[in-house]
Amino acid sequence: MRLALFDLDHTLLSGDSDVLWCEFLLAQGLLDDSFVRRNRLMSEAYTAGSVTPADYCNFYAGLLAGRSEDDWLPLRRRFVDEVVRPRIPNDARALLQRHREAGHTLVLTTATNRVVSALTAADLGVDHHLATELEMADGCFTGRTLGTLNMRTGKVERLRTWLQTQGEPESVLKQATFYTDSINDLPLLSVVRQPVVVDPDPRLESTALRKGWKVLRF
Repeated sequence: MRLALFDLDHTLLSGDSDVLWCEFLLAQGLLDDSFVRRNRLMSEAYTAGSVTPADYCNFYAGLLAGRSEDDWLPLRRRFVDEVVRPRIPNDARALLQRHREAGHTLVLTTATNRVVSALTAADLGVDHHLATELEMADGCFTGRTLGTLNMRTGKVERLRTWLQTQGEPESVLKQATFYTDSINDLPLLSVVRQPVVVDPDPRLESTALRKGWKVLRF
């Protein structure tokens, strides 16, 4: 197995799924205006790499509390159709296709929770999708995350666990290619054979230039 790993937000998608999802919910009247500032501050802290994985993931998980997956499905479909798909650059789809034609296994790995990112993963046509998982009780989301968060070192841990379930050795990860924009993904970039940064944030761009990593601009 040859892995091609992809971050989602600001890498394959021009924007941040969680921020865009919040803006979409605001437009539907499902969030109040006071949330705008908190959402902006959380996004800025993520870009700076200064927020903890727990605070970041639980902040957005809380938006889904009290409803079932079926309750959210119509809005999720509209979100992908109206907001996400127009923000996926042709360059991103072409990159995925090149790896697909090379026979690589395409894995989308994102800190964004599965509810918000699953339909995007399907639209991108990746083979596997790793995301932050959400807790449920009595058929509804509790507003809390579940298990290892798919962020920073958690991305590495989740990939290693996933490889075990696939019956593949950890050496597969060490031979992989990984694309991302974020300094938050430095742990995974440091593990793979071919780290590639895409429209990187300032801290990651500085690191990439120092280490001689390839830089793409979409």
